[in-house]
Amino acid sequence: MAKQSQAERNRKQRDRQREVRERHKAERRPSRDDIARILLHWYIVGVQGPEREAELEAMGERLARGLAKQGFDEAASRVVFENLVEKYTREHWDFQRKPHLLFPDGPPDQDLPE
Repeated sequence: MAKQSQAERNRKQRDRQREVRERHKAERRPSRDDIARILLHWYIVGVQGPEREAELEAMGERLARGLAKQGFDEAASRVVFENLVEKYTREHWDFQRKPHLLFPDGPPDQDLPE
């Protein structure tokens, strides 16, 4: 049996990943990133206010250091976190509905006027 080429292994991996994503979408299964976004939003909104500002700043510093250990720019990481805090607290941004999850087969039929 001939050894698979790297290109063939990569193609098979892409196919497997596509199947996994499609299955998760059909199951309406959240990804790790979906959960992380909700958790971060919950945390930031939960600690807003002047009495907890130091806690939020400390969390931003810890996040920036952790991201820097992964190879991201620490200063840029702080800016991204600060922008999220601004968005979630001052702009009162909330997550958008995901109609493709609520109506996977398309929007329900509307009664048409006669």
